[in-house]
Amino acid sequence: MSAESVPSTVPAVPALFTPITLRELTVPNRVWMAPMCMYAAASEGPETGVATDFHLTHLASRAAGGTGLVMVEATAVLPEGRISANDLGLWNDHQRDALARVAAAVRAHGSVAAIQLAHAGRKASSLAPWTGGGAVAPADGGWQAVGPTTEPFEGHPEPDALSVEQIRAIVAAFAAAAERALAAGFQSVEVHGAHGYLVHSFLSPQSNHRTDEYGGSFENRIRFALEVVAAVRAVWPADLPVLFRTSATDWLTENPEDEREGWTGEDTVRLAKELQAAGVDLLDVSTGGLVAGASIPVAPGFQVPFATGVREATGLPTGAVGLITEPAQAEAIVAEGRADVVLLGRELLRTPYWANLAARELGAEGRWPQSYGYVMGARR
Repeated sequence: MSAESVPSTVPAVPALFTPITLRELTVPNRVWMAPMCMYAAASEGPETGVATDFHLTHLASRAAGGTGLVMVEATAVLPEGRISANDLGLWNDHQRDALARVAAAVRAHGSVAAIQLAHAGRKASSLAPWTGGGAVAPADGGWQAVGPTTEPFEGHPEPDALSVEQIRAIVAAFAAAAERALAAGFQSVEVHGAHGYLVHSFLSPQSNHRTDEYGGSFENRIRFALEVVAAVRAVWPADLPVLFRTSATDWLTENPEDEREGWTGEDTVRLAKELQAAGVDLLDVSTGGLVAGASIPVAPGFQVPFATGVREATGLPTGAVGLITEPAQAEAIVAEGRADVVLLGRELLRTPYWANLAARELGAEGRWPQSYGYVMGARR
């Protein structure tokens, strides 16, 4: 009998639990934590935007649960770039030092520490969702929102249209926040270009009606996104990855009854090619958020085809997100090449140790803390 015909006694490692290397950074598995706003930072005084013990516990527990990459929620690069007064920020060194505790705790459990940098744009100065949402006027402690032009997000007041000088200042703020993220010990940084926030609102023709070099043609509408990426890439180490989160569609052109023009899956593929050339290493593919009340066919894995389309058309690694809840479902997405990683959101809120439990279900080894593994493995 030849060596090739001898059955192996070593089980194959599930694709979900194989490492992935982006540049020189190796993430131990393909189960990643999606950035989710917690609205839990202080809203005034010197602690404004500062990560607290809640954030430390919230994020470190997912690392202890075996998640390969743990991403800090949308973190504002400027005070006026916050969604709400209780958002995290990274525009000063006090915020940097508080986030350094979080990054160190995540890394201590063997996970990669990542952070998403964001500017809320015309959706800024909002109430936390559980207080009813909606805009907060400057007179009530809010601030003036900004956007590509003066078209407001539904239910929000008219934003100020950004000047070219203000756009350049925001690009510089993204770079400065990335420098602080690196100093805090984060190993990957993600630019938030999705969900109707500032970068996305420049991309979509539904919200960008500028007539200068930042509006009109596709090339002009993607200019701001590419400038932000270039600025971040310029200060981020060449051996560490930069990620970009996109809304692959505004869910307008997919609805034959909606005649509005929006951002599409084809646009996303075109953008992905440009982002790849600019130094983005993985596209985190979500959808929607630009238009309130868009008709979205929500179902398990409903956004995965967009991640697959980008991956197949460009070769750029992608992350799939959206109602991915079951280990077998997540394994199939990665094993079948539909995406390179899966990002879990609410499922990781429900089950912080999802990655280790999924590993056990799929026949892989989890990454339990040593004391957990001993206690669970000990005979009683």
